[in-house]
Amino acid sequence: HLSFNASQINRDFWGRLVESAIGAHLLNTSAGTHVHVYYWRERNHEVDFVLTQGDHITALEVKSGRSQSHLPGIDAFKKAFKPQQTFLIGGQGVPLNDFLKTSASDWV
Repeated sequence: HLSFNASQINRDFWGRLVESAIGAHLLNTSAGTHVHVYYWRERNHEVDFVLTQGDHITALEVKSGRSQSHLPGIDAFKKAFKPQQTFLIGGQGVPLNDFLKTSASDWV
């Protein structure tokens, strides 16, 4: 049992919490809509969340700390599936607070 402040110090644990919160938010706000939420992994590449609505595809990568300038999972996903949009959530991308105020359908 970690306190909120201790959780933020433990970077791995904090990252899992943030990613879980984003996933829960996406599932909650996509319920009852035509938006589907997926996870993608191929070999050593992964994308945290993939949203689809009809033929539209959006890839989302979650970073709880400073973002990386190179996201190999997103790059591999773009090459394979050609999504209409990709977003970095957290880090130097879309702020977590802003993302959590927006429904899944607004990202597709």
